Amino acid sequence: MNIVIALGVLVTLATGIPVLLQLLRDHPRGLLILFFAEMWERFSYYGMRAILIFYLTQHFLFDPKTAAAHYGAYISLVYLLPLIGGFVADRYLGTRKAVVFGALLLIVGHTTMAIEGKPATQTLTYGGHTYAFVTEGRGEGRVSKLVVGDKPYSVSAAKSGDFVVEGLPAGAAIPAVLRKGQYTLDVAGRDPVYMNVLWLALALIIVGVGYLKPNISTIVGQLYPQGDPRRDPGFTLYYYGINLGSFWASLLCGLLGVTVGWWAGFGLAGLGMLAGFVVFMLGKPLLQGKAEPPDPALLRQPVLGAISRETLIYGLSLLGVVATFFLVRRTAAVSGILIAGMVGSLGYVLWFMFARCGKVERERLALALFLIFGAVIFWTLFDQAGSSLNLYAATNVQLDLVSHPVRWLGGAITLATPEQMAAASLDRHATFWIDTSFNAAQTQGLASGWLLIFAPVFAWLWTWLGARGKDLNPVVKFGLALLQVGAGFLVLQLGAPLADGAFRTPLIFLLLMYLLHTTGELCLSPVGLSQMTKLSPASLVSFVMAVWFMAVSIANTVGGFVAGLTATETVGGQVLDPGAALARSLAVFNWIGGIAMALGLGFLALSPVLKRWSHGADETMNAEDAASAG
Repeated sequence: MNIVIALGVLVTLATGIPVLLQLLRDHPRGLLILFFAEMWERFSYYGMRAILIFYLTQHFLFDPKTAAAHYGAYISLVYLLPLIGGFVADRYLGTRKAVVFGALLLIVGHTTMAIEGKPATQTLTYGGHTYAFVTEGRGEGRVSKLVVGDKPYSVSAAKSGDFVVEGLPAGAAIPAVLRKGQYTLDVAGRDPVYMNVLWLALALIIVGVGYLKPNISTIVGQLYPQGDPRRDPGFTLYYYGINLGSFWASLLCGLLGVTVGWWAGFGLAGLGMLAGFVVFMLGKPLLQGKAEPPDPALLRQPVLGAISRETLIYGLSLLGVVATFFLVRRTAAVSGILIAGMVGSLGYVLWFMFARCGKVERERLALALFLIFGAVIFWTLFDQAGSSLNLYAATNVQLDLVSHPVRWLGGAITLATPEQMAAASLDRHATFWIDTSFNAAQTQGLASGWLLIFAPVFAWLWTWLGARGKDLNPVVKFGLALLQVGAGFLVLQLGAPLADGAFRTPLIFLLLMYLLHTTGELCLSPVGLSQMTKLSPASLVSFVMAVWFMAVSIANTVGGFVAGLTATETVGGQVLDPGAALARSLAVFNWIGGIAMALGLGFLALSPVLKRWSHGADETMNAEDAASAG
């Protein structure tokens, strides 16, 4: 029995039952369908994300800086395309059709990710001769050895930057210490066919999320009338479903991807998306008809011969997949398009504010844009989880839950990893063995696990404060979120003096960091989703929701650059100097943590002024009025 999976089951049961009761007792039935549909969609997305950075650095052998840039470009496009998906849903498809089409693209995309092909090979050239590396393991267990004279040798980096081949005998074809500049590292066997399979899979996922992500969140808001006090708690419970999916995705896809193969982790993510699609299709009647096209006749109208407008939209979207296929690999182009998209979308919102809105709607939209700015800062730091923090966990965190076999009841129960069992010559069949294995990819589940515990608490807290007229205004909540995400990175500094001889810090500090990031997330993300639906005019709500997701896109482009600052030299996906990696990572984390906390204090200082711009959007009805409005 794996202890991580067992603890996951306990956390899910303890937190999920109260959430389910709240969903059934206090909220529209449609929320239950959206809850489970988005849970499975997030399972697929976060399952893939948990292992993507390792797939790039260890299968295709991109260096960490390049891999972080590709990762950032991919995530940026994932959150940029909702700008188009939200607009098309608002004007033509309606949110339900957009979600269905996006889900189908995601199923195909995640399934394509499971086609991994042969891994690339690291090579070293010295004195006109080329030597290959052999590699074993995935994730934090990755080991690369240089083959010299048909024998593999471990390698490391000296403080001077020289390359050291450990245990090399005298008289070998190369010296034991290769001076910096005397050798070159290269990659061979990076198959272009399978590289194109990767880009195609990512393109399908990007366009699929573009259609699904903004519109399924918009449907949640459509289930509640304006002023309904259940809206914020409803979004928080919906957010619990998102993180239930991401929690189990990190544990299961991370486990399979590292121990079985990349194909297994990605394939399981695809099955999760298929489950989400089935749930959404079966739950259509519970959406109360609120997610249908604004003008069904317009969709059916022929626009190109016998081709209807709806069919043309789907066809153009598939062409968009082709365009994204060529774009996703070009990180500089993604940054340029993102800047253009940001300027264009903000320009459209500003035009709408001054050309189509009165004073109340204009100031509400201005407040929404200010909150979006705060979200950019928050997600830049928070989404380091899948890149720099994932690599940090693999290199500089003690991931063993026990340092040696722990035996209870006279040896009847043993807690240990498989390696510890083998080293101690313990028979797995002679004891009740609890496997304490925990890998770096699975650390992605720490934040989601904390959220499962605290989402019901925060849902209750916002409801309790709202019922007494003491709810915090959204600017204060965003300021608290920035303070906490910054403090989380500063907590990691406390682990440095306790690092072991391999420069690995105790797991408790990573756990505490994700706790602070999660409580910060609960102050910002579900509140932000709710605020976008409250502060936006009805005719612009999906577009503004897409701009909210564009904030995450901008954040991940900046985040890719930040993650690149933590990168150190690797060979075959293995970090050569863990000490240098620890120092570099903590220096970057210290800077970004301090900046976030300073901005958080700024939000708190401005909150008394900015809260007036909501013009009562946060005011709630009593229960009888809300029921009547419903």
